[in-house]
Amino acid sequence: MPEADRSASVFFAVALTFVVTMMGTTLPTPLYPIYQDQLGFSQLIITVIFAAYAVGVIGALIVTGSWSDQIGRRPMLLAGLAFSAASACAFLWGGGLAPLLIGRVLSGISAGIFTGTATVAVVELAPAAWAGSATLIATAANMGGLGFGPLFAGVLAQYLPAPLALCFIVDLLLIACAVVAVMRAPETAHRPERARLRIQSLRVPAPVRGVFVPAAIAGFAGFAVLGLFTAIAPAFMGEILGYSNHALTGAVVFALFIASTLGQTGQSRLPESWRLPMGCAGLIAGIGLVASAVLGSSLTLLVCGALVAGVGQGVAFRAGMGAVTAVSPAARRGEVASTFFVVLYIAISIPVVGIGVAADTIGLRAAGIGFSIAVAGLAATALVSLVIRRRAIA
Repeated sequence: MPEADRSASVFFAVALTFVVTMMGTTLPTPLYPIYQDQLGFSQLIITVIFAAYAVGVIGALIVTGSWSDQIGRRPMLLAGLAFSAASACAFLWGGGLAPLLIGRVLSGISAGIFTGTATVAVVELAPAAWAGSATLIATAANMGGLGFGPLFAGVLAQYLPAPLALCFIVDLLLIACAVVAVMRAPETAHRPERARLRIQSLRVPAPVRGVFVPAAIAGFAGFAVLGLFTAIAPAFMGEILGYSNHALTGAVVFALFIASTLGQTGQSRLPESWRLPMGCAGLIAGIGLVASAVLGSSLTLLVCGALVAGVGQGVAFRAGMGAVTAVSPAARRGEVASTFFVVLYIAISIPVVGIGVAADTIGLRAAGIGFSIAVAGLAATALVSLVIRRRAIA
């Protein structure tokens, strides 16, 4: 095989490894109603199981955030795949709350390792012909994997036997293929002679805070929406809209993540000063449609809300991350970026648990509407902060 073809095949193989790992983190989404029926879990317990994922992600980001620079990309990617396989095994074990919580934490660790390491590895492995698209491909692999997980698991659960096992068995087979792909990839990190493994500090320098705060608020609102769909959408679909088809549930969540990918990749076409405000506006409009869907029991409005909110989330996230990175001192970009991601993953967990508490107390419909109002309020706060900052600078 010519060298150019070989490097391209390795590049795409590692990108697909990224897809497989992120897919594994969202496989349980359409299965939550089945766990609820078979194990008698309340909506609160379901949201706690989902939120355990964020514990793993945040822990991995803080502990291993800079390790791939010290020990190499391949060892960290293999570690991420090992945690992903362990997560699948925990779900196969199943049968109670403990293995599901363990599975979600392990899944979060795998995602925390892959989020940074795989993105860098994909960019570094890109052959010259694909160098300009490498970041876009890494983004698409990340978000596409997150979206494909619920669709894949939902289709298998709906139309094939063993709904709580089959998708995880297939996942283990895909992980085995991913291990082979990583083993064949060359190491791209320039490792020091003596590795210095340190925990990533979480701080935001004072000069950066004016940009960081509105970006973090908008990012918090956007990731809370991702948490809403990946944890609560199955309950909305079944209890409020009357749809019990697992494949349909997976398709709705898939639409959200694909829309987010489009928002992230398309935000560069907007004027820079309008990117974050437009993302906030998209979030407000999208979550308004979601609230209308919950209030009126409309699948059409829910899908439209997923698409609009997804685009808004993608634009706000990418624009906020770009703005924060641009104003951060070069020597402190790692800790600022890590702090930003910790805020986002808190957003994907704690608000969802709040919905679970509210759903068991005041009902799922009222909880969904209340959540929508809170998210819209956060996005509006970020938007107002941006306007005030712009006027102050002018």
